[in-house]
Amino acid sequence: MERPTVGEKRRLLIYLLCCMLAFLVLIGRLAYIGLLRSSQWQEMAYEQQTRDRLITARRGDILDRNGVGIAETQTVAAVSVVPAEVKEKEETAKFLADTLELDYDDVLEKVQQKVALVRIQSKVDTETAQVIRQADLPGVKVDEDFKRYYPYDRLASRVLGFTGSDNQGIIGLEVKYEDVLKGTNGKILTVTDARGIELEGVAEDRIEPVAGNTLKTSLDYNIQSYCEQAAEKVLEEKQAEGVSVLLMNPQNGEIYAMVNVPEFNLNEPYRLNDKTEDQMTDEERQNRLNQMWRNRCINDTYEPGSTFKIITSAACLEEGVVSLDDTFSCPGYRIVEDRKIRGHKVGGHGTETFVQGIENSCNPVFMDIGLRLGSERFCDYFEQFGLMSLTNIDLPGEAGTIMHKREDIKAVELATMTFGQSFQITPIQMAVTVSSMVNGGRRVTPHLGVSVLDKKGKTVKTFKYGEKEGIVSEKTSETMQELLEKVVSEGSGKNAYLEGYSIGGKTATSQTLPRSAGKYISSFIGFAPADDPQILGMVIIHDPQGIYYGGTIAAPVLRDIYDNVLPYLGIEKK
Repeated sequence: MERPTVGEKRRLLIYLLCCMLAFLVLIGRLAYIGLLRSSQWQEMAYEQQTRDRLITARRGDILDRNGVGIAETQTVAAVSVVPAEVKEKEETAKFLADTLELDYDDVLEKVQQKVALVRIQSKVDTETAQVIRQADLPGVKVDEDFKRYYPYDRLASRVLGFTGSDNQGIIGLEVKYEDVLKGTNGKILTVTDARGIELEGVAEDRIEPVAGNTLKTSLDYNIQSYCEQAAEKVLEEKQAEGVSVLLMNPQNGEIYAMVNVPEFNLNEPYRLNDKTEDQMTDEERQNRLNQMWRNRCINDTYEPGSTFKIITSAACLEEGVVSLDDTFSCPGYRIVEDRKIRGHKVGGHGTETFVQGIENSCNPVFMDIGLRLGSERFCDYFEQFGLMSLTNIDLPGEAGTIMHKREDIKAVELATMTFGQSFQITPIQMAVTVSSMVNGGRRVTPHLGVSVLDKKGKTVKTFKYGEKEGIVSEKTSETMQELLEKVVSEGSGKNAYLEGYSIGGKTATSQTLPRSAGKYISSFIGFAPADDPQILGMVIIHDPQGIYYGGTIAAPVLRDIYDNVLPYLGIEKK
């Protein structure tokens, strides 16, 4: 036998070293996997050997101030399929398609997928779900699910909002209070083999869902309902584009009603009330839906018109540039720089006091006192009153004030701003600011959320909202109460007068842009009792046909609302 050569010995040594190195690498890899990454591999093995099925958490209800359910959750079911466990795919697909009223080809495609689990249909009613359960088809799973339901269909649709297919809030309170309402989903854990087939004799593990909490609001079902009826009546009578009504407590900011008619059906939120819907492109349809879902009280701005004279009056009284017995001459217009700016009465009001100027809603009087105040101080009061900030209402999408830059406000701009034109604010901003003019000078935060309740109905959280004092002095606030009561009892707001009650308020008629379109917004803002306001309301009628003066068509709407709401709230006649 020949002895190995030196070269062969060297190759053998290299081979042995390579084997030893490979062995060491293998040992190191095993140690790394077994010691350092064991938890990760255990998790991967667990995921491979188990299958999760989601258990949807029950979404919390939304209640009105008296505990009436205005957004509720119904128990339904979700139907899923484990394709690996389905023995007769065509027969199973046909049964599910027929029972659920779905397309057979679509269901068959899902049943044939090479996935662990596929959802066939969500939000299945309990009767249909029971039929599928009783069929006891291999691979077909029927789990508990929930569906959002709105018992009053259109009530406060843009305030409440609605949820999507995943039970998440889309607009309104549903999205603003998502964290309160949503809860935590649970799971059903099933042990499977490598093919994804459930192992017999191995019990399912269940992680229970945690239901969402209940939101109690300041909305009053009865007040909201009556305001919607009143708004729909004037909408039809005046063939208007839309009507908004807002009722709130000026002392603490609680909102009793927020109406935007025509409202939409919360149980069918993607359905347009439009005969030409079938002719729309997808983009056009989505734009129409977005418009339908808008809450005009907070999402849209408008020129407030003469209701803004409340704020101009308070600023000028606070600054001391006008007194109640000051006299003015009104020929029906004022010449400001090179422009002739008219009032609503062509022949003018003649000689009148400041008090009469408010009663008559006289533009020349307000131009005069505004010019006395000056643009710088006018802008200062805009900021002091909070008009340049958001109200921070607990609804999404609040719009901000659209205002001139300080340096751009000359005599003409100032003159028109004094009676509520050439700038825009939201209705909620107007309501909150007027509230601070008549409640003693406190700017409150408007809100709907009052408290959070657990599933037993126990209060677990009460919301607190900030307020700012010193917006105007108490003396100015008392003066504004008296002046605005005279507007209703003796002036342009007399159509809001209600026997036995002292009501303060102001009318407005403003023209929308472009002016050439000839469209108007008629509005009225009023509060009661005038000397101790407990409720403040706004009525805004968009593009009414025929007579469009706020004192003629908007004031009577709030009067009729108050005729029912004031006794309901326990506000007694004097």
